[in-house]
Parts: sequence; C-alpha cells; structure tokens
Amino acid sequence: MMTHKQRQHNLDIALTVLVFFAAFLFLMPTVLTIANSFMTSTEISANYGAMFSNMTEDKKTFISDNVNLKFIPDKVTFEQYKSVLLKSPDYLLKFWNSVILTVPITVFQLLVAVFTAYGFSRYPGKIKNIIFFAYIILMIMPYQVTLVPNYLVADKFGILNTRWAIILPGIFSPFSIFLLTKVMRRIPISYVEAAKLDGASEFQILTKIYLPLCKGAIVSIGMLVFIDYWNMVEQPLVLIKDTSLHPLSVFLSQINTGDVGLAFAVGVVYMVPTVLMFLYGEDYLVEGITYSGGIKG
Repeated sequence: MMTHKQRQHNLDIALTVLVFFAAFLFLMPTVLTIANSFMTSTEISANYGAMFSNMTEDKKTFISDNVNLKFIPDKVTFEQYKSVLLKSPDYLLKFWNSVILTVPITVFQLLVAVFTAYGFSRYPGKIKNIIFFAYIILMIMPYQVTLVPNYLVADKFGILNTRWAIILPGIFSPFSIFLLTKVMRRIPISYVEAAKLDGASEFQILTKIYLPLCKGAIVSIGMLVFIDYWNMVEQPLVLIKDTSLHPLSVFLSQINTGDVGLAFAVGVVYMVPTVLMFLYGEDYLVEGITYSGGIKG
C-alpha cells in the first residue's frame, strides 16, 4: 500500500507531465510557424497544398488529407524573408501601419488613464461613482457593440477612413482607466496624508507616490493594451477603406492560397514586437496581474 509521500510524489509527476503536454500544445503553432518560415515554396506546397485546394470565387472547399505538419525543414532557406523584407515593401508598410496605430494608442491611453484613475481614486463621490460605473459598462461591452456608434461619430467628425478613426477611440478606451483605478484605490491614504504634511502638491503626490507604487501595474496594463490593438482586425476593416493604411494583422486574416508561404514569414515578423515586449516586461506583467499594484510589506 502506497504511503502519503509516495502518492504525493506520483501526483507531482502526473501534474508535471500534464503541464509539459499543455505547454507543448500551446507552443506548437508558434514552433510550426517559425519552422515553416524557413521552408522553400515547393516544400510548403507539398505539405499544405491540399488544405485550400478547389478554392474558387463561388465555392471554398477545405481538404484535410495529405497535410504534413513538419517541425524541421528539408532545406533551410531565407527566400520567404527576402520576399517580405526586401522584394515586397507592402508587407513592411503594413508592419509600420501597425506600429503607427498601436504605439500612440498605448502611450496616450496610459497617459489618460493615469490622470483619470488618480482623480477617481483620490476624490471619490456619488457623481464620480456613477461615471466610474459607466466606464465598467463600456468596458464589458464587446467592441462589436460600439463599432457602429464609433463609425457614425467618426463620419460626423470627418475622420472616417483615416488613422484617427482608430486612434482616438483607442486613446479613450475605459480598459486602462478601470484597472488602474482599482490599483490606485489600494494605496493607503496615510501615504498621502504624510506627503501633505510635508507640503507636497497634488502633482507631486501623483508622481512621487502613486506612479512609483503603480509602476508594475502600468507596465502590465500597457503590455495588454499593446497586444490587444496589435492584433485588431475589425476596426481597420470597418473604419478604414484604404487598404494601404491597413495594419499587418488584416493581411494575416486574409491569407489566400498564393500567400501561404509568405504568411509564415510575415507571421514571424509580426510576433517579434510582442515577444520582445513579453521578455522585457515579464516580471512587471506577473507582478501587475498577481498583486494588482498592492503595497509590499
């Protein structure tokens, strides 16, 4: 009969195997994308050519037979990357479109969130609680619900079919304000009272107390906002008709049979900013999610 220690040991082994299996399933699409980006067009066609065969304008048939998932290319080539980075500037243009749309939204949304969340946390009141509740309602609504009002407002202000139709609603999104307000409300009021006794102004309280204590939360929220808008598809398709202004995420959502090989290389290039951001801000992200900006003992 197994002892409690033996059962615990077997349970640990089973959990370890389960975690490794889940990690493999999670990483497999990424590994496949990277591996296939170094394959020749001939090998890609041989492995995946049957997936979208018999595709016509009127009928699309998905065929799953003879599909070969390979993690190691028969012949390593950089031809796909040459086409993406050198021969076809359209892909780089769409990449920079993604940067131009995502970076301002992330930076200014955080800036708006810092001042707004500070106001909500420092000066609570009945009216402000109602406004904050409205922010919550807006946040839990899916973007598809607010897409039509955004379209009508953008058309009214004459910014439809421009980048501003995406940037301006993104800057004033309630997501960052809601999370940062919850974080700032956890800061003890005694810190503020001590700073006031020393003659600190409101701006000094914000910059010397609130921002340092919320640094982890701000970085983690910024990462989540960046990833969210980096992957947006519906907004550009609805609000921008000029395809030359579309981000790279739209191209990846419209892959056809002639672009499968390039799509792997474009997908790798597309993942680089988010992967680098995660590697740089992993500690902040974990801290912001697990502790939500609380004060460490």
